[in-house]
Amino acid sequence: MADTSLGGTAAGTPVADSPVVTPGKMSMPTLTAMVVGGMVGAGVFSLPARFGVATGILGSLIAWAIAGTGMLMLAFVFQNLAVRKPELDSGVFIYAKAGFGDYAGFNSAIGFWASAVAGNAFYWVFISATLGAFFPAFGDGDTVVALVLSTAGVWLFHYVIARGVRDAAIINRIVTVLKIMPILVFIVVLFVSFDAGIFADNWTATGYGDLGSLNEQVRNTMIITTFVFLGIEGASVYSRYAKRREDVGKATVLGFLTVLSIFSLVTLSSYAVMTQPEIAGTRQPSMIGVFEHVVGDWGRWFISAGVIISVLGAYLAWTLMAAEVMYIPAHSEDFPAFLGKENDKATPITALVVTSLSVQLLLAVTLVLTDALNFMLDLCTSLALIPYFLAAAYALKLGLTGDSYQGVPGRTRRRETIIAGIATAYTLFLFEAAGLKFLLLCSVLLAPATLLYVKARSERGRRLFTPTEVVLCILIVAAGVFGVVGLWTGFIAI
Repeated sequence: MADTSLGGTAAGTPVADSPVVTPGKMSMPTLTAMVVGGMVGAGVFSLPARFGVATGILGSLIAWAIAGTGMLMLAFVFQNLAVRKPELDSGVFIYAKAGFGDYAGFNSAIGFWASAVAGNAFYWVFISATLGAFFPAFGDGDTVVALVLSTAGVWLFHYVIARGVRDAAIINRIVTVLKIMPILVFIVVLFVSFDAGIFADNWTATGYGDLGSLNEQVRNTMIITTFVFLGIEGASVYSRYAKRREDVGKATVLGFLTVLSIFSLVTLSSYAVMTQPEIAGTRQPSMIGVFEHVVGDWGRWFISAGVIISVLGAYLAWTLMAAEVMYIPAHSEDFPAFLGKENDKATPITALVVTSLSVQLLLAVTLVLTDALNFMLDLCTSLALIPYFLAAAYALKLGLTGDSYQGVPGRTRRRETIIAGIATAYTLFLFEAAGLKFLLLCSVLLAPATLLYVKARSERGRRLFTPTEVVLCILIVAAGVFGVVGLWTGFIAI
């Protein structure tokens, strides 16, 4: 594969004193692998128990239909934006900036970056929890031994990526293939072992106890269905490296449909071999216990190996994206200039160092959390909703105003506007599903990050805020203060 090292500005202009790196080198299979690699991580291995504790087969089908439709609309949004605004690179942050101003773009970039950091911390906790099934010293990923292993892993990957994103991208493509294989084996083996009686009893699972109304069951699955789809924007983030611009949208949709099929089949196949209470009581990562139940002890080792390969691959993909999303705003004058510095491999080294240190900090916090695994999962998902919502809202704005639709048939504009409207409504629904606790925790992170925005604007002698942005900043800071008070008083429990 041709060189895909990070370098240059968002428009592809080389940075002074850095190697000239020509964007536009990733093929559609590589972009698709980035999407699949970003989404297929730890979440898929948690699906059986996370669904089993909340609902039966009917509820899971409805949940996947809602999540699949909503996220497909979001995938179409990224596809449409790539066509309507081809000059906008590094999609997630730049769409918010173009649609709603510099401060909104800054918060979108910080939200995406912080989501990646929380997700990467989750991955290391998940790996340690997997090892805990074999070595009790790792516990549920929240012990000192787990912290030591995670720390070593963080800085090993830091070293690999610092050597150049070209090498890391090649590794990601190989790992994506390797981690899909055990998941496909899981699905095939479970459907071969299909038990019609168990499947029928699990249809509503009402005979096993009160899971609440069907509406409650579906709502209780929304966070996990959102988490497993994080990374849908992977091809958009690397849009400036695509050989052909139209490949960005195709890779996003193709990657999404592939992952949706895998996730829904993992869930349904689990209901075919174990009762809902048995699935709900399976230790995380629950795919291990379900597969072991069917094939015996070797299944525990087989899926555990898949977990580790998959999570490490996802960690690599998300670290790449996190560094890129911090690097690009530094060159578009939205982040301080120091975050745009590169090393001799054209890797955004300062952004990478900040990302690795932040993951390290969150891992240290796991020692005092009551449920580190689910806390990191929910925090990661809540933070990701910010850039998703702003991108969908921008696409809706384009459709309503007609901007970039000159010469485009009216039916095309109407269709894309409807898609953007559905995606916007879905992300708003997810904010409500996430709950007040995690919205306040997001504000706790966003409020102090505003200092980076102020520094960036001051460095370039630019106006700090518009009147509207002042109001938005006040709201974010007020919510952040309320969140800190809530943590201090115990109103918000972590």
